[in-house]
Amino acid sequence: MDARPKILVTGAGALCASGKHPDEIWEALCAGRSALSPIRQWDTTDWPRRIAGEIADLDPVALLKDRKIQKFIRRSDVFGLYAADQAIQDSGIISYRESLDEAAANEFNDRTGVYVGSGGGSYQSQYDYFPLLTVAAGSLETFGVELGANVNPMWLLRTLPNNVLGHVGIRHGLKGPNACITNHSISGTLAIVEAMESLREGKADRAVAVGHDSSIEPQTILYCHQIGLLAENSIRSFDVHRDGSVFGEGAASLVLETEAAAQNRGANVLGEVLGSGSTADAQGLFALRDDGVALSDAIQLALEDAGLSPAQVGMIVGHANGTRQSDASEAAAILRVFGPTPPPVTGFKWAFGHLLAAAGVIEAVQALCALRVGIVPGIATLKELDPGFSALPASSATRAPRSNVALVLSRGFGGTNGALLVRALTDR
Repeated sequence: MDARPKILVTGAGALCASGKHPDEIWEALCAGRSALSPIRQWDTTDWPRRIAGEIADLDPVALLKDRKIQKFIRRSDVFGLYAADQAIQDSGIISYRESLDEAAANEFNDRTGVYVGSGGGSYQSQYDYFPLLTVAAGSLETFGVELGANVNPMWLLRTLPNNVLGHVGIRHGLKGPNACITNHSISGTLAIVEAMESLREGKADRAVAVGHDSSIEPQTILYCHQIGLLAENSIRSFDVHRDGSVFGEGAASLVLETEAAAQNRGANVLGEVLGSGSTADAQGLFALRDDGVALSDAIQLALEDAGLSPAQVGMIVGHANGTRQSDASEAAAILRVFGPTPPPVTGFKWAFGHLLAAAGVIEAVQALCALRVGIVPGIATLKELDPGFSALPASSATRAPRSNVALVLSRGFGGTNGALLVRALTDR
């Protein structure tokens, strides 16, 4: 008998190009509406790839209601803090804490953790040095003399990968266990996993899990185009004519609580995190095994962790990034585990782009939305399923899940694979 506590989801937040709330994003997915559009952050006239899932008309002060904090954080951090604030508000944990006496409130803070999946590298963090390089004109001595006059003294603080982790704790007084995870596109998934394991092991009663990233910058777009990863105008997941991925930006967050903690305060429960698995292809930075065996191993580990059989999974949210090898090997992994009759397979990146470190969390948030209303949105850009994996039940049509359990898949550079199983309370 499994004595581990149930880990419940009591709050959710998200923003991306499709919207600034989980419900807005869900509406766009159901409507088949893509938010991929021309990049506006720089002049892309002669750029080889010009589209992304960019958040339009960004006003950081309006999102965070705090002007001073802008000196210490990056664009991506704004997204992470906003999503965390949204999830925390949705959960009601702060209003509950305010009802406690001082001693109980202090214990509440000490028993609340924060786990954040962050983009590990950003070329844009170095762009502050470009004017200085021009002034220095190749002279190292001039570079040193002019450093203070040309580079913001807050540069180091603004580039810290754990800014969201620190500021979530500071803004909300959360003092429990915490970690910042930088593992490319499975970072957000691992933030949820670490939060879940912390609660299972009794290190905390509740935790905020966040994933955030903003990879829309000139060098990232250029280099990823040069290695053949980026599509020309859309993400066509699992389509025979797919030609690559498109980057997006944003963040998402979940508040997790043990069943006892949630019941103690009468929390509104959105769902449950059931289990996880993580593996590596061990092939190289960009190489993937064509048979998808490492990803299928991650799925099996997640099923074992959750105590579920493949038949109990109601839908699959694929990584579905639109690159030829990743989609094909992902299809192979799914078919290996689920056999000839997998549950409906979908993907969400076609709508708002690949959010890298935030991808796993925002897709878990949307998976819970799907399960609650009993709808698996189609992949709107999928016109002709690749005949190389014709048994994969991916479609542009809306379908119903087979149960209230979803499998969410994430993959990243270096051959990393993450699998997460979530269950929702249904509205049906």
